[in-house]
Amino acid sequence: MSSDTKIKLMQGNEACVEGAITAGMRFFAGYPITPSTEIAEISSQRLPRVGGKFIQMEDEIASMAAVIGASLTGLKSMTATSGPGFSLKQENLGYASMAEVPCVIVNVQRGGPSTGLPTSPSQGDVMQARWGTHGDHPIIALSPSSVKETYELTIEAFNYSEKYRVPVILLMDEVIAHMREKIEIPNINDLNIIDRKKPKAGLKNYNPYEVSDNELVPPMAAYGEGYRFHVTGLTHDETGFPSNDSNIASNLLSRLMNKIEKNIDAISLYEEYKLKDAEVALVAYGSTARSAKSAVDFCRNEGMKVGLFRPKTIWPFLEEQISELSKRVNKILVVEMNHGQYALEVERVASKNVNVEKMGKFNGELITPDEIYAKIKEV
Repeated sequence: MSSDTKIKLMQGNEACVEGAITAGMRFFAGYPITPSTEIAEISSQRLPRVGGKFIQMEDEIASMAAVIGASLTGLKSMTATSGPGFSLKQENLGYASMAEVPCVIVNVQRGGPSTGLPTSPSQGDVMQARWGTHGDHPIIALSPSSVKETYELTIEAFNYSEKYRVPVILLMDEVIAHMREKIEIPNINDLNIIDRKKPKAGLKNYNPYEVSDNELVPPMAAYGEGYRFHVTGLTHDETGFPSNDSNIASNLLSRLMNKIEKNIDAISLYEEYKLKDAEVALVAYGSTARSAKSAVDFCRNEGMKVGLFRPKTIWPFLEEQISELSKRVNKILVVEMNHGQYALEVERVASKNVNVEKMGKFNGELITPDEIYAKIKEV
């Protein structure tokens, strides 16, 4: 451990804010909603101390719009919400995808649908994170399993957002958000912090959506720097102005998808635990992965060859890793606090090689290690 490392006892939501500020967040707009409210509260206290801005908007729709506007002026920007608030953000989330505006959206999941179970854990927004807004567009979603990882993945969320000019969703759950754990905060000089690429073209030659050969992400000027550019949610050409030309539409949407799909190896984060000789593989993420890890240890103590695959990157889906996993185990059990949302994707990729079982729970209670252990013995 470096002598510059700081040890702190921190809540998940607090770690999210600290990670964001470390990554360079200087603007937060949001509307309080359980169980994400502490992120707004702490941001309102911390941001003014580092020269940043906090604003409580009238609702979640306006919050997302404010984050997009702030990002266009050059500020690394974030909002946080939960359940119904995440639903309200979807239209502007799609706008940010189309306009290639970097931003981070934290969704501390709670039970649903509608206002559901405001203070209870859930992992019910996996599919909404990918498909909540309309049309074909790329998205990145990350899911932490500890307070320390919340800090780390918040930084990664900003890095991916800035590097690929895409909205990034930090998909937490209530347990991780309100858990308190000891974390080690490294010196900022030991961290990799990525900023968006600035244009090299002169003021008169700048096209905001023009890419060089072999590049997929255009450099981004900030409003106020003297560059003239137009931003719209309509299909647009490299100048940013709207177009209905079918070739322009095809090229734009292909580039938006390719900038993520062609960089999927750099975005894919995951952990394998005792999978080397496993016959049964658990797949779990977020707080559920912690119960799954304990269940693996229970099974190993009884001589059962069980291991865990834990995706940290939820979207894009880790297709290559899941496919490879399906070829070396006899069974896969997907454990999650919903009706089987991530299990659907695992089944799509793995079921041609191995039997995929799912274990879902959606009553507002955690899935315990004992319940997973019992399910493993059953399957």
